[in-house]
Amino acid sequence: MKTNPRRLALLSAVTAIVLAAGGMAGAVAMEVAGPRADTQAEAAKMPGAPYLYLGWGDPQSATSVMSETGVSAFTMAFMLSSGGCTPAWDGQRPLTGGTDQQTIDAIKAAGGQVQISFGGWSGNKLGPNCSSPEAFAGAVQQVIDAHGPDVVDFDIENTDELEDFAVQDRILQGIAIVKQNNPDVQAVVTIPTSISGPAGAGARLITRAAELGTPIDNYTIMTFDFGGSDMVADSISAAQGLRDQLKSAHGWSDAEAYAHSGISGMNGVSDVGETTTPAQWTQIRDWASAQGLTRFAYWAVNRDRACPGGGVVSNCSGIDQANLEFTRITAGF
Repeated sequence: MKTNPRRLALLSAVTAIVLAAGGMAGAVAMEVAGPRADTQAEAAKMPGAPYLYLGWGDPQSATSVMSETGVSAFTMAFMLSSGGCTPAWDGQRPLTGGTDQQTIDAIKAAGGQVQISFGGWSGNKLGPNCSSPEAFAGAVQQVIDAHGPDVVDFDIENTDELEDFAVQDRILQGIAIVKQNNPDVQAVVTIPTSISGPAGAGARLITRAAELGTPIDNYTIMTFDFGGSDMVADSISAAQGLRDQLKSAHGWSDAEAYAHSGISGMNGVSDVGETTTPAQWTQIRDWASAQGLTRFAYWAVNRDRACPGGGVVSNCSGIDQANLEFTRITAGF
């Protein structure tokens, strides 16, 4: 997601680093990925899985949240680099043996599912630090082997991953290897969007994934920080723009495009001062369900507490709401 411990206010745009990434790497990716992504089966619907970040924002007990809200899945954030191509929670907590593993084990023991998110807005990420698609896939494999997630979510943002096209291609090629080796683990890419759909480097990622044949199960757009005025209409418009881009890139029908689409919002007050209320989040959820979208998330459970007028902070939403109200809504997806 766009917000993490190091980003709780609107950040300035940075000039994109545009690098050529074709040649042998592209040829390798085509061979690894096999058939074009547009031939893959439609992704199975995932349970609503809000982000939970254990290194920030007074995180709640995951199992208590499950029992209070009925939510059955979480997107655990963020898997970063502890140095080089070595994965670690938030780049500093151990891959195994710490609070993250304890929480994941508890979620599973309670009958829940886990998605693990790689990347995010800031921090030392694996994409730029792994030297090849194979190395990147190897780092992801360490995480899969350690925690057995149902879903791996590649949150591709900012100039170091999304806008550096060599890194963007490396991640896409690495995802193809991950899917080849773990066909039962769903692969998600989460990317920024404009009101009319992904733009610039985000639109390029969609086209490039199709060119490389990367079998992405779900393209999730972050439906916030628009600077708009109607979060329901803006979110729907963005998802329709994503649909049209997926149709163009893959030759899919509306239904097929929506079946590979997801929405990830931001509860309460966003970085740019927009407000998404529980009533609006319910409308967005119901629209997503009706259209057949297969992923629904928001940033973040840590913020799913009331603090009217509190602004953009790590442990509450900035609005008046019932405790864990957004999580209850998300659980209904």
